[in-house]
Order: sequence, then C-alpha cells, then structure tokens
Amino acid sequence: MAAIEIAQVTKRFGEFTAVNNVSLSVPEGSIYGFIGPNGSGKTTTIRMIMNILLPDAGSVAVFGRHSSSTARDDVGYLPEERGLYKRMEVRRLLRYYGQLKGKALKDIDPVINTWLERFQLSGWANKKIEALSKGMAQKTQFISAIVSSPKLLILDEPFSGLDPVNADALKDAVLDLRRQGTTIVFSTHDMTAAERLCDRIFMIFKGNKVLDGTLNEIQSTYGHDTVRVKVAGGRAALAAATDPSTIEAMNDFGNFQELRLTSDPQRFLQSLVQKTVVEHFELTRPSLHDIFVRIANPSAEDLKRPVSGAD
Repeated sequence: MAAIEIAQVTKRFGEFTAVNNVSLSVPEGSIYGFIGPNGSGKTTTIRMIMNILLPDAGSVAVFGRHSSSTARDDVGYLPEERGLYKRMEVRRLLRYYGQLKGKALKDIDPVINTWLERFQLSGWANKKIEALSKGMAQKTQFISAIVSSPKLLILDEPFSGLDPVNADALKDAVLDLRRQGTTIVFSTHDMTAAERLCDRIFMIFKGNKVLDGTLNEIQSTYGHDTVRVKVAGGRAALAAATDPSTIEAMNDFGNFQELRLTSDPQRFLQSLVQKTVVEHFELTRPSLHDIFVRIANPSAEDLKRPVSGAD
C-alpha cells in the first residue's frame, strides 16, 4: 500500500489554480522529494495531504484513508516557518506535542529521552525554549514532529539555517527513521540534498507535475549534453576559447564551469585544447539543479522535450 495516494487532484483559490490535476504515489518506507519554485504548489499539496486544505477535485489518501484523523494521528510535520512556545520548557513542550497525537506519557517519555540524548539536549530538558540557540531550537522542533513516532513524516526545508554539524545530525536521524520504516516527504530547494537523500523526486511547476521518478530516470530523460570544464585562466579564458553557438547554457561554479552543449562533446574538447590549457574535462549527466533551472527558466528547446513521469 502506498503511504500517500494523490489522484487527479486540483485546488483553486478563486481564479487561480494552485494545483492542476496532479497524481502521485508515495511508496511506504521511502524518502520522497518535493521540489519546485516558490509559489509552484508544493505547500498547497502538502496541506492537502495533511487535510488542512481539501481538494476541489480528485482525492488524497494517507495509508488508504481519507479522514482527517489520519493526518492528526499518523503524520508528523516540521514546517518551514519554525514556531515553538518560547516560554515552555523543552520536555514539557515535547510531552504536549506527543499528547496532541493521543500518546500516553509512559510511551512519550522514553522517546523524548532518547532523542534529547542523541541531539545532546539532555541538559536543556528543563530550560525554556527561549533560552535555546537557533540550532537547539530547530532540533527540538524536529523532535516535536517525531515524538509520537509517526508513520509519515513531512519535512519542509529541514536543514535551513543549520550549521554543517547539526545538518549532519539531522540527516542521519532522517535516514535512521527511514530504515525503521517511516515514510518521509522531504520538501526542499536544496537540490544537492534531494539528490543525496531521496529515493524518488517529484517536481511541481505552476501547479503541474513536471517530474516524478528516481534521480536516474529523471537524468536519463535529459540526456548527456552536459560537461564540467576547468581551464587555465578560469571562466574568462574559457569564454575566449569557445564558440558561443556551441554552448546552450553555462553554470559558473568558480573553480570550474558546467556547460550544456549544442555540439558533440568530443569535437568541443578537440577545439578547446587547441586554444587553451584544459585542466579538467568531464562528461556528465545534468544535475538536479540544472534540470530544475531548465524547467523553471526554460529555453525554447527545453519546452519541446518530453517530461519523465508527467501526467
């Protein structure tokens, strides 16, 4: 059974269609990435999954059920806009969130203790939220989303604002939850995190589903027209040594450039080495970042390309 089944869902706000005839199926026990530009329909879709909003057409089922009790009891949610009761103590707040999900204190307290120890927050259990650093508060909010041991966990930009140490701690926690069978919906603008963590990736753009598949499936749809190049002298030297008509797009990473070519990569390389010193040349499939940009800011050629998994 799918953890989430969305069938031909449409949601309008007045004359504006936020989600247009979207269908998708989230397998149980997977990490399912939700990506898309701001205003694309991600948040609306998540709110329909949680029964905060109801679709105007189509259906949304969570673990085979359509009732609001499913969202209340089986789903944990970490919103992008963080918000905790600042004058509550950490342990009291976590107990409160667990009890909201119908859990007894005897079941909640061992979970709280385990996660506080894991995130090195045990010494802060009786401190008020307002005394915590930003990183501590974000880890506390993460615990509040999982204290009831939900079957489905929805994370909206979970790594936003975290330093690398705390981001790694949260990443490891997410992977452990997946190994324990929790289904995770991961909404993010961080394409690198989506590539590394997600089993499948769904992209919504202007209310329409435009990607839905594994990273390998999505990258295969967009071919092998991308190269990573490093030349002596950097971007300026590269630009001077290349014919602009052979490059459809360039993404400058400072130490190297990622190029989408209109010509054969081998002929491009042969021409390049005649004009400058090539320190690195790699033929690669387009990154998720590049694919995202192609869709969200498409060229005329990209608009003609069939989209993997779209309805």
